[in-house]
Amino acid sequence: MLYTRIAKPLLFRMDPERAHHLTIGGLSRAARIPGTLAAIRAICGVPPMPELETELCGLRFPHPIGLSAGLDKNGAAADGFAAIGFGFVEVGTVTPKPQPGNDTPRLFRLPADEALINRMGFNNVGAEAMARNLERSSLPVPLFVNIGKNKTTPNELAHEDYTANLRILYDCGDAFVVNVSSPNTPGLRNLQHGDEMLKLLEAVLRERAELAAQKPHTPLKPVFVKIAPDLTEEELASTVQAVQTAGVDGIIATNTTLSRDGLTHPNASEAGGLSGKPLKQRSTEIIRQVYRLTGGTLPIIGSGGIFTADDAYEKIRAGASLVQVYTALIYEGPGLVRAIAEGLHNRVKADGYKRLSEAVGRDA
Repeated sequence: MLYTRIAKPLLFRMDPERAHHLTIGGLSRAARIPGTLAAIRAICGVPPMPELETELCGLRFPHPIGLSAGLDKNGAAADGFAAIGFGFVEVGTVTPKPQPGNDTPRLFRLPADEALINRMGFNNVGAEAMARNLERSSLPVPLFVNIGKNKTTPNELAHEDYTANLRILYDCGDAFVVNVSSPNTPGLRNLQHGDEMLKLLEAVLRERAELAAQKPHTPLKPVFVKIAPDLTEEELASTVQAVQTAGVDGIIATNTTLSRDGLTHPNASEAGGLSGKPLKQRSTEIIRQVYRLTGGTLPIIGSGGIFTADDAYEKIRAGASLVQVYTALIYEGPGLVRAIAEGLHNRVKADGYKRLSEAVGRDA
């Protein structure tokens, strides 16, 4: 309530990227003030709900609602986002070398559509600086690190960037996400297909095996692939086949879309990836297709257009074991996580399940 009445009107009067940096900076500073994170947790945190506890790829989650990549690009505020109540936090996308990203303005609100358009272009401080940020963190929930390639790296050498990220950050993250689906790095989405994807994923998994071998008593850290919502049925089938052939642990569906169907706000003409409510239906359909293509054997994390518990539950019943939010947090504020968790708890009870995991894929 305080967010929608006070904070949101102030933030929405600012340039979107300035408001973004103000939020990340505030959460980062809060983590360094004794007692502040505990206070945030007391106000916004999600109380224990055993029915929502989830285990996936050897990781335990207090509930299935996570923060999507893109909000905390440099891992500067991961502790703050965990205090808000997220069941897991994803940081990045990070590249081996720092890069400024695309020219500003590059982030646009579409309030009438409850959406965002961004063409950030993987602006980040680089993997070494992110590692230093994360070394200061101590999260009570799993941390995912989203990795990408530098804009100047040609696709034929992309595997070198992804493996470099993994080497630098392997000790910092609990799981890693290979981002080959951002529309804002030229040519990146070509890495989603066929032999190029297989080459990239096999290189990443070889690097993971070598890093894990240096720590014989530590299990392999999961690797997920984040895919686009704009794939055709044939492209999606090819992508899923490459993911399965390589032996990747799971898929995140989906990234932002290039579609502009049904938008009403003038900013719809801006170039970049669209996130928020307009993406909800398409991302859910991709989840359902992936679940069917894999027979439910490949873990799926659902992302795209989740604003309510019903939105999250729809993706879970389509085949997602976990879900992520980003744009809704901008529009609804930090109380969103608890509201979705409580709503999911009620739906699990109403449907007669003992655990949320029993609902995964029921509608697929």
